[in-house]
Amino acid sequence: MAEYPAHLERERRLADGRLVAIRPIRAGDEPAERRFFDHLSGETRELRFMKFASVLNEKLIHFFTRIDYERHMAFVCEYRGELVGEARYLANPDGRSCEFGVVIADDWHGSGIATLLMQALIAAATARGFETIEGLVLRRNAVMLAFARDLGFELAPEAHEPAVVRVVRKLRSASAV
Repeated sequence: MAEYPAHLERERRLADGRLVAIRPIRAGDEPAERRFFDHLSGETRELRFMKFASVLNEKLIHFFTRIDYERHMAFVCEYRGELVGEARYLANPDGRSCEFGVVIADDWHGSGIATLLMQALIAAATARGFETIEGLVLRRNAVMLAFARDLGFELAPEAHEPAVVRVVRKLRSASAV
């Protein structure tokens, strides 16, 4: 596992004046990560995890907080000691692409932290050398689909899952390697 990338920590002031920290997740965030997920509404959980919206177990929380910062990267948004959002990628087996997920605490929807988290994640994925970053979004999640489009993702129907849309953003061309 790589050393904690402290150089990626940033403080940002939101449009409403609140100061938040955007930083890579740490193993010590496990209790905060649990609280964060425990307080998400059922709807938010379903939109993030699709059919896997039940309570997160110990194994998954451990997986979410003990990452290698290379093949698996996660950024959290922290406000006054509490996690209020996170975005992560996990490398795909091809080593050229990664899959992302993002979730924001219900009270923080529309605050701008999703954009800050995704900007940090996209920059990290680009620096890591991935060619594309992609994700699966429920077709009914119009807010996320519009958000992805605004971030430069292309949307494509998922052939085997009519309720799902694949969003893909190119990070660099294969010829740039």
